Amino acid sequence: MELFDVYSLFNVTPERARGCTVWDDQGQEYLDLYGGHAVISVGHSHPHYVQALKDQLDKIGFYSNSVRNPLQEELARRIGAASGYEDYSLFLDNSGAESNENAAKLASFQTGRDRIIAFRRSFHGRTSGAVAMTDNPAIVSPFNTHHRVSFVDLNDGEAVEDELAKGEVAAVIVEGIQGCGGIHLPQAGFLQALRRLCDRYGAALILDEVQSGYGRTGKFFAHQWAGIRPDIITMGKGIANGFPCGGILISPRFQARKGMLGTTFGGNYLACAGALAVLDIIEQEHLVENALEVGEYIKANLPASPRIREVRGKGLMLGIEFNESVAPLRQALLYDKHIFTGVAGQNMIRLLAPLCLMKAEADRFLEAFNEVIAQ
Repeated sequence: MELFDVYSLFNVTPERARGCTVWDDQGQEYLDLYGGHAVISVGHSHPHYVQALKDQLDKIGFYSNSVRNPLQEELARRIGAASGYEDYSLFLDNSGAESNENAAKLASFQTGRDRIIAFRRSFHGRTSGAVAMTDNPAIVSPFNTHHRVSFVDLNDGEAVEDELAKGEVAAVIVEGIQGCGGIHLPQAGFLQALRRLCDRYGAALILDEVQSGYGRTGKFFAHQWAGIRPDIITMGKGIANGFPCGGILISPRFQARKGMLGTTFGGNYLACAGALAVLDIIEQEHLVENALEVGEYIKANLPASPRIREVRGKGLMLGIEFNESVAPLRQALLYDKHIFTGVAGQNMIRLLAPLCLMKAEADRFLEAFNEVIAQ
């Protein structure tokens, strides 16, 4: 049997990693500025994280959600304290896509409605409802097209209100910063308008913080720069530093009932142990503050070049948009300079480094980047 061939792969085989450094099977060292697509939040193989998983595995690795799990209760308390959402509830699942599915489902239960407003260039996942809320026809199958989703332009409050006024809208879902769509930031005034409009028309406001959350922008969640409180906040990616984990924070206006949501693996002992270790490291090493400082340092020191159209983002969620395809640049950074980066579309280099990235490592990238674009 062979693997189902759906991934475009670089000819690199990572074998071990530590912090922001990866070594391949040939012993070549790489600087990781992509973190496995924003998943590695506190650095690869952090000793506290590794020990937490080992210790938990020695005790119990898994049981279902039919029994009490004190680690889930502790994680809810810790996330509430770290994020400032102590009065919200936590539901744990396995991924960002599942979190967005659960958020839309919960909003529909709450409102009795079945339509979602999403935004052009959005990405919310690849499961059925999540991909229906994603503005990328190439990954939406005919099976996924039966959900009722209306797309409007980001930062267009009038278009949102026009759709809300038509009725039957359960929720508006928006990313804290659009990731796959090209690092587009919702304006603070727009997020504030969404909050008012959702209140006016009885719809839930869902903030997808799967990629932009967990300290990446210098606040725990990106939407907190706008000073709003959504009804549901979705999480994934860096919540457990590579162990599959996701979750949603739920406003106290939502009432739980038995069986409303469910999952087999969500909130298992190992996921919770990893997620608790991540919070320990973020707090002890001040990684939220570091993400903002180092990210802004990179932005301030990127070279001026006629090849670069715009630099967007906040903290360690950055996009460098070019006037040309970035495929050759990304390959040069990887194979010549040994630096992992990501992309968004055809023309953007995307940086999603671990939150522990140091300025010396940022300088290594800046020097290599200067050399590559000067060629």
